Amino acid sequence: MREFKRTDRVADQLQKELAVLIQREVKDPRLGMVTVSGVEVSRDLGYADVHITLLGEQDPERIKENLKVLKRAGGFLRSQVARRIKLRHVPELRFHYDESVVRGQHLSSLIEEAVASDRSRQPEADDENDSGEDGAKD
Repeated sequence: MREFKRTDRVADQLQKELAVLIQREVKDPRLGMVTVSGVEVSRDLGYADVHITLLGEQDPERIKENLKVLKRAGGFLRSQVARRIKLRHVPELRFHYDESVVRGQHLSSLIEEAVASDRSRQPEADDENDSGEDGAKD
């Protein structure tokens, strides 16, 4: 049995190439700091869903604008990928915003808040336990 599927290898290579191309070759000033967080390729290699994140951007309008810029640059990016990767057919690129990083940061901050509030309550609980133990010993 194969360890890696061909689609996984193609997706991995696409992710590396697109990350470099978007950063160096796409000259649109509206495009922010884009990170390619993942690529999923269809089984027939017809489509590649490219998941991106934007550094410091959480405004829905800016996200839409960045996706529109990438969609317009899709043909150019696809032709550049075709030059760099030896494939008979380069998948059509579809760009999607990846919310997992933002969600992860939000959950992390919620966990930190919960831990901080537990720590602020803990000395009170320790004081109650200490007085309760002393009362039992007398």
